[in-house]
Amino acid sequence: MTHSQESDETLASTTEPAIPAQESSAPVVADAAQAPVPAPSPSPSPAAFAARPKAPTAPAAPVAAPVAAVPAVNLVEAAKFGRAEEDGHVFLLLDGEEFPVGQYPGASKDEALAYFARKFEDILAQVTLLEQRVEAKAPTADMHKTVTHLREQLGERTSVGDVNTALARLVALDESIKALTAAERATHEAARTVELAAREAIVAEAEAIAAEDPAAIQWKVSSARMNELFEFWKQAQKSGMRLGRATEEGLWKRFRSARTVFDRHRRAYFSQLDNNNAAAKNTKESLIEAAEELATSTDWGFAAGEYRRLMDQWKSSPRASRKDDDALWARFRGAQDKFFAARQDANNALDEEFGANLLVKEALLAEAEALLPIKDLNATKKALQSIRDRWEEAGKVPRNDMARIDTGLRKVEDAVRAADEDNWRRSDPEAKARTSSALSQLEATIAGLKEDLAKAQKAGDARKVAKATEALEARELWLEQIQKAAADFS
Repeated sequence: MTHSQESDETLASTTEPAIPAQESSAPVVADAAQAPVPAPSPSPSPAAFAARPKAPTAPAAPVAAPVAAVPAVNLVEAAKFGRAEEDGHVFLLLDGEEFPVGQYPGASKDEALAYFARKFEDILAQVTLLEQRVEAKAPTADMHKTVTHLREQLGERTSVGDVNTALARLVALDESIKALTAAERATHEAARTVELAAREAIVAEAEAIAAEDPAAIQWKVSSARMNELFEFWKQAQKSGMRLGRATEEGLWKRFRSARTVFDRHRRAYFSQLDNNNAAAKNTKESLIEAAEELATSTDWGFAAGEYRRLMDQWKSSPRASRKDDDALWARFRGAQDKFFAARQDANNALDEEFGANLLVKEALLAEAEALLPIKDLNATKKALQSIRDRWEEAGKVPRNDMARIDTGLRKVEDAVRAADEDNWRRSDPEAKARTSSALSQLEATIAGLKEDLAKAQKAGDARKVAKATEALEARELWLEQIQKAAADFS
């Protein structure tokens, strides 16, 4: 069997059935970018014909004379990798072997070869496009599938061209896509790590807020922050990177649990706060009732003491709500103000009544201050006693002047008392006798020390001289002090 016969049998078993005359004579149309002049339209591929049903036998229609096609491919380059026969059969030359790629009947050998070369160029165009996508680092989602598809197209042997070079480019593309995929995965993991950290931060802060002591937490601030965290979570769910269902569900359960705990603590806190406010309100209303009962009392001293006691109880009582506490304090303060205003009015009336007494006591104070400095102690004491008697008879003075008047008289009394004590100290017989006895004893001791000093000097004993001199100087200093004290008694 000849090579031509083998090719014919291969075509009969692997390609399309016989092509009707009207279709086989259809002109080949070149791609606009490849051919500057009109060319016959390309015939359907063998695979397309294999899928079509056989057309019924019919009289052949008149066919227009075919237009000469201008090759749009480099036929010299195409001839390196394929050849065409007169009947339109085209063969691929690959690794020293020929593979039938199909038939283009009713066309010249160049047209047939150009048709299948153009199919190879279409494959190369897809390879080039994929290389450009890889170079531009486009998403690799379907790149491996494209490489596989192009490799399958080259493996189908339905085009003419440098298949080995194209396959080598696909191998290089496969490696580049793997590297790009790895880089994408690393970038994705880095972004996922950032997103996961952001979600974790939201959850962790929510858990931290939920774990705060309900008695110490600032509910207004914390509630606002918890709402913000919830909005952050919804935004992350809406526009953030997907983290995987299991991860997202786990984080959401933690976040939801934190919000549930926070809400439970808040409800419990405010429920207890309402109870505490009610108890505080009842306590302070009782204090207000007591204060209002005292408001009309004229027992000024007793009522004032009771108000101090009620105020101490008020300060130690728990606070009600701010609105209630302010209103309760206004009522309590109103009762106090009513009492103290009445007491002030009474004191003002008394001050007006005691104004004449003040004039009398101011004159007595001037008289008492004239006793200083003291010249005759006994006469001064008698005069001061007379002033005291008249002072008591004068009666009370206004409250605002009481401290000033009493302090002035007290200064005169203190000066007379100090002079009297000094006089007693000077005239005390027992003290005088003790001073005289000490003076006599010290004088005798000094006389003895002088004799000891003279003997030591005569003997030339320097140690005894120094000792006697030191003792003598000390006794003489004591003598000087005692003599001064004795002078005070003379």
